[in-house]
Amino acid sequence: MTSSAETAGTGGNRLAFLDGLRGIAVILMVVNHTSRWWIDISMGLPRYFLVYGSLLQPGAIFLFLVGFCLPISYHASAARAGGPTALLVRYGRRGLSVIGAGLLLNLLAFRDDPVWSWGVLQTIGLSIVVLAPLMPLLRYPQARGALLVLAVLFYVSFGWMVPTLQVWTRAHPVAARLWFLEFPPWPWLAGPLIGLVAGWWWLDARARGEAAERRYFVATTAIGIAFLAAYMAWELLFPTTPGFEFRRDYMVNRHWTPRGATNLLIIGSVASLLGAMYWIQEVRRRPLAWLVVLGRAALAVYFLHHFLVLTLLQETLKVQFHRWTLYIAANVLLMVVLVWLGKAWLWLSPRVRSLRRKPAEGRGAVAR
Repeated sequence: MTSSAETAGTGGNRLAFLDGLRGIAVILMVVNHTSRWWIDISMGLPRYFLVYGSLLQPGAIFLFLVGFCLPISYHASAARAGGPTALLVRYGRRGLSVIGAGLLLNLLAFRDDPVWSWGVLQTIGLSIVVLAPLMPLLRYPQARGALLVLAVLFYVSFGWMVPTLQVWTRAHPVAARLWFLEFPPWPWLAGPLIGLVAGWWWLDARARGEAAERRYFVATTAIGIAFLAAYMAWELLFPTTPGFEFRRDYMVNRHWTPRGATNLLIIGSVASLLGAMYWIQEVRRRPLAWLVVLGRAALAVYFLHHFLVLTLLQETLKVQFHRWTLYIAANVLLMVVLVWLGKAWLWLSPRVRSLRRKPAEGRGAVAR
């Protein structure tokens, strides 16, 4: 979700296809929240399937892109003075600021919950802090392979421990709220780890030229399609009971983590969308400007939409939809509002940063 340094390592220009993919995650995330907070339960199974289906991708996309984009900023920052320690401090500060944003959101929007409750922003921030020291290792092929194995083992070990964790979280509700709530670090840090290696491979392909970069994304799309085909084959040959719903996955501390066939669907979707957005925005040069705005302002939109969707409309105005046409129309209107809020944020934030820099530059001039 955080994207302040996600620029091309050579030219310094933002990469539209990454912002576009992040924009898709923002839309799905908003739909997930409005489906939970706006639709009356009398709408039945369609509401349930929408809540479940819209939950599968956004968190996975955000966390994958955290890892995928870190090598971009690492390459861009490597030439700066200061050495490895300065880089670690920079990433540490950035990760802690995202964690702080998550805590602030808890304080302002989720007033009935403890401020220290865990959420996706905290996992994103922790991912930046944890992965930053690993980036120098990525130059070694053996290390990249080891990190992929580590990501798989990190997830698989969680699956092995689910029965124990279900008992532990009931016995330790305070600690469980801190470490096993929404998108807990174990096992969700596996996603950024995979993204970290995939992002390094992409930058390596990009450095070899456009043809190599296109081959990379053809392979990525092929992998995605293969995972989606495996998901369909799994569902046809070994249908799960229950089917497309939360009970098919892991539940720890009453919060969801995917398992089995759901992982095939998520990995296939993320890989396919990554390849599709590259083809649409980099190869076909389709700007999709409004989607890019949502992606570039993802952190601000994520933060602000809670006060529109939850605080204002659900808690204060008691909005509840009983008809799909009205719900869909309200979501379209909401997206328009969020795009304009994103544009306002993108216009305002660099001006605020420049104002903050000027006093510092002035103090430096006095000191000299």
